[in-house]
Amino acid sequence: MNTNSGRTNNSRGRIRRLLRKVVYVLLAIAAAAWGAVLLRPSPVPVKVMEIAAGPFTVTVSEEGKTAIRSRYTVSSPVAGFLNRTVLRAGDPVRRGETVLAVLDAEPSGLLSPRALAEGEARLRAAEAARSMRKAELDRARVGFDLAKKQFERIDRLLPSGGIAKQDWDIAENRMQLLSRETKAAEFALRMAEFDAEQARSSLIQGPEKGRPSEPVRILSPVDGYVLKVFEESARPVQAGTPLLEVGDPDDLEGETDLFSADAAGVVPGMDVSIEGWGGDRPLRGRVSAVERSGFTKVSALGVEEQRVKVRVDILDPVPPGYRLGDRFRIVVRIVVRSDGGVLQVPLSALFRRGTEWHVFTAGGGKARDRKVETGDSNGIMAEVLSGLDEGDLVILHPSGNIRDGVKVVQE
Repeated sequence: MNTNSGRTNNSRGRIRRLLRKVVYVLLAIAAAAWGAVLLRPSPVPVKVMEIAAGPFTVTVSEEGKTAIRSRYTVSSPVAGFLNRTVLRAGDPVRRGETVLAVLDAEPSGLLSPRALAEGEARLRAAEAARSMRKAELDRARVGFDLAKKQFERIDRLLPSGGIAKQDWDIAENRMQLLSRETKAAEFALRMAEFDAEQARSSLIQGPEKGRPSEPVRILSPVDGYVLKVFEESARPVQAGTPLLEVGDPDDLEGETDLFSADAAGVVPGMDVSIEGWGGDRPLRGRVSAVERSGFTKVSALGVEEQRVKVRVDILDPVPPGYRLGDRFRIVVRIVVRSDGGVLQVPLSALFRRGTEWHVFTAGGGKARDRKVETGDSNGIMAEVLSGLDEGDLVILHPSGNIRDGVKVVQE
């Protein structure tokens, strides 16, 4: 009995020791597996964006200001004593009604033959200029009438789809531009008429010395506002002295000074978005002129910059409740390129490697370094010329943990 009992106890002890060893081995295997899991590098979370083709717009933007398209400097037609003017900048004036200045002309007696001949020549030149301005106005009105009729025909076809929206935009823009040209031609004719009146007044034979002369009243040549008063105080003035500047602030254009490198790609006719003028939406515009001569401008940091002046026609009317005036601040955004179906990549995915541009793509759960060739950029996206295909996933804002072959996971 004792012998059998001892054998049973020995057998149980061996089993317990064996089980204990098995448990230890299993625990060791589990610990090793857990350590391997902990030590294995985890995928780097990344943000990705799919490469796609779509509309692509490149703009050049710069601060600018508004400017009255047609301004007129009123000068003294004769020598005399200028009475103090009561007008101030911003006062409205009416053509042929508002008295801009009053002069007590100097008694000049009879004009000498030479002065008379010079005055008659100036009058003939002024009348010839007036005739030329009238012909320009007639031509502008004929062009505007034709453009208006064409736009009305196209406008009737647009709801039915008989005309493309682009053709409608072109016709509308042409009508607006010719309307502004007609208004500018009217203003130029009024100025020419005023010049002729001034030239005619210089031929008036003055009274004999000692006899009082009638005051010379200078009337406004145009409807508009006083922009600047050059002579406020009463004092003697010579013929040709600038007295006031008048103009119509409703006939505005925009102007800006572009870097010469940017201006090289800007041509008249390009679309413009006028922003930062104070309203809640941009105004449409179009480049009207790019000056062919640059100038040097010193920046606030003292750096010399080569600039070129660009003028812009403002196509949209100012919305009710707002008012623009002369030399108001604006931001001019010129569209130098606008295409559809352009393959593009966000700039936040690009990084430099030497002199080349690279991106990381996320394919198969791993990051892959790829060289790309880019074209134009609009500050947010860049045109892809080669190196990427539509549908590729690129990693945005790649960190220092991203390398070729590193495992990644989308956030």
